[in-house]
Amino acid sequence: MTGHDEVVAEPGRRLHDVSETWPVVQSDTRFEGRIVTAYTDTVRGPDGEEFVREVVRHHGAVAVVAIDDQDHVFVLTQFRHPVAERLVELPAGLLDVAGEDPEAAARRELAEEAGLRAERWSVLVDVYTSPGISDERVRIYLAEGLSEAPAPDGFEAAHEEADMGRHWIPHLDARESGQ
Repeated sequence: MTGHDEVVAEPGRRLHDVSETWPVVQSDTRFEGRIVTAYTDTVRGPDGEEFVREVVRHHGAVAVVAIDDQDHVFVLTQFRHPVAERLVELPAGLLDVAGEDPEAAARRELAEEAGLRAERWSVLVDVYTSPGISDERVRIYLAEGLSEAPAPDGFEAAHEEADMGRHWIPHLDARESGQ
């Protein structure tokens, strides 16, 4: 053993997330917006102790690692008000409604933000962005076999999206810089 509650996983045995709920004794809505809803929940743990957690519910999002035939990754530079920075990001976006198909959303975002379509799609990973406070999950796709695509019907870039920079960077540069 490596510590009091630590267990060394057996070789070949895959550790995975397991669905689990603890009773919510009380839930108060603090804010209801278009993208998120915030709650204060009183939760009862397995030992019977009750504690309060602030929770943000979110429809989820997708991101796309689009790699061309020359092993370049498509990235955007976009201003983000909450962090007051212009960030280097993958094409990404919200699931517009609860239950929206994530791959359909990823295809839409790649066309809107990059003007691209892909022949081959595969899921790389599902990531909870901040599981201590939010249920937002981002599904990240790999998109290959790229070609130009028109923007989806009715899409017009506005606000921060109207000012995005579009760039192709070598795959290894993206890995080394954490992009």
